[in-house]
Amino acid sequence: MRPIDRGAHPVNLDNTPIVFPEYSHARQFLIDQLGEYCSYCEMHLDASLAVEHVKPKNPNPHLALAWDNFLLSCTNCNSIKGDQDINLSDYYWPDSDNTSQVFCYQRGGVIQINLALNANEQLIATKTLELTGLTRTPINNPTASDRRWNNRREAWDMAERARQRLLSADTQEMREQIVDTARAKGYWSVWMAVFADDADICNRLIDAFPGTCRFCQDTHFTKPSYCMHKDICIS
Repeated sequence: MRPIDRGAHPVNLDNTPIVFPEYSHARQFLIDQLGEYCSYCEMHLDASLAVEHVKPKNPNPHLALAWDNFLLSCTNCNSIKGDQDINLSDYYWPDSDNTSQVFCYQRGGVIQINLALNANEQLIATKTLELTGLTRTPINNPTASDRRWNNRREAWDMAERARQRLLSADTQEMREQIVDTARAKGYWSVWMAVFADDADICNRLIDAFPGTCRFCQDTHFTKPSYCMHKDICIS
């Protein structure tokens, strides 16, 4: 789950906050800030990418038009998360936590929890994956209708092939092509995992995906440095 910076509330030319008559009007501003990616599963989407309410709007109508309550979501993540009212501190969020250090992405489209977390942090991480159904794979949910796990698997395989090509032809053009492919496919966390030992590619990926929180990574991308996100930075 890519850690992101939503940015400040958009403003008009006279520097007054833009008032959204409907929450859907915030969609383009969110895309400009975060790119066309689901904030949870990281899938790249276009027309079907929706404005998602972190705190569901039905039980929290006062947050229906709140910029700080907006993310972007695919149909699957949005529908599985649903309208259940939630306590934000019971979960990790890409806009407020260093989620790059919470979840580990592995071959086969599998997301696992960082074992360096303590027991309570692991519990919160588990609940976070369950909230949007990101634990669903054919192994633990044979009837799962969505293909998010398979899209992650395909992204991993694509990134692995790109890494092998880079080993045999390490050129600036090849590096640029890898990042262009990653942007088109989505799944930033998958590409970061595959290229974890290549600081140059990691830097390029952070720069290429809009809104990625750079404070959540240190120079070597092995542990986070000082971060604006709350307490999950692991030393």
